[in-house]
Amino acid sequence: MLLTDERRSILFFGGKGGVGKTSLASATAFARARQGGRVLVVSTDPAHNLGHLWGREVTDSPTRLAAGADGGYVDGMEIDPEQTIERHLAAVEQTMLQLLPERQHAQASEHLARARRAPGSHESAVLERIAEAAQLAGSTYDLVVFDTAPSGHTLRLLALPGQLAGWTDTLLRNRDRSERFSAAMRSLAGRREQAPPSEAELRRTLTRRRERFDALQQAITDPKRCGFVVVFQAEALPVAETLEVVDALGEMHVRVAVLIANRRSPSDAGEVLRARRDVEDRYLQRVRSAVSGVPVLEVPLVAGELTGHEALGELAELLVRL
Repeated sequence: MLLTDERRSILFFGGKGGVGKTSLASATAFARARQGGRVLVVSTDPAHNLGHLWGREVTDSPTRLAAGADGGYVDGMEIDPEQTIERHLAAVEQTMLQLLPERQHAQASEHLARARRAPGSHESAVLERIAEAAQLAGSTYDLVVFDTAPSGHTLRLLALPGQLAGWTDTLLRNRDRSERFSAAMRSLAGRREQAPPSEAELRRTLTRRRERFDALQQAITDPKRCGFVVVFQAEALPVAETLEVVDALGEMHVRVAVLIANRRSPSDAGEVLRARRDVEDRYLQRVRSAVSGVPVLEVPLVAGELTGHEALGELAELLVRL
């Protein structure tokens, strides 16, 4: 099965909203767990459906969703940007209060309150958690599966690691200049004391952040470690968006591992569905022609509602046979 290729430790599922990304990401995770893999499914979509799909409460920390074979299992996590922002700003505030004189504490707290509502803060927080989860791939988990938000949001997130790593580098260079200046002033004054511990902790925090973003950037552009799965339905708008996503990922040097045409209509279930199947065939041919060299899997429309262990298990078995 292409989706559970054991050489890859990270999979991203992306595509237009409503095409079945969460179901396919979860079923892929379940299939890998049944092969003995330790799998984490991470929802990055603000409109979380992972918990509803599995019938379990899923939080910002890994929660056991299913047991597999030979010690395999599926854990799930729904990223909560608010929690991440609160944790991050609390740590920043503690450092700032150590660095600044008491008369500036109120101003610093006011600045952080504004930062909490600043544009881009949620995206940065989600990316922090994605980077942390990706670091678990190959160690704590054999496979980490990301169930992402609709395409545009996901593409913006994947473009961020390099930008934020560069921004952090600038902060570190500025800290270097500031520390050299402070050291020179202390030397001129005849003082030999070391920089305060809070300065060293700030540097360590910035360095860890840069290393985390560097590692994520390297992972998502390494086709041996990471694959992007684009899910679509063979209809006009999803196909148009799919081709745009494939082009955008190529520009970011992110390899599309598999394309999945989901909910394919049967050809032997009446005139209406047969006619719909003919339309889907034309759109599917367009995708195959435009994205040559990338495998295209066809997942049929299934009866019933895709929720709960039993339904996900059946979908997992179907994916294994593709």
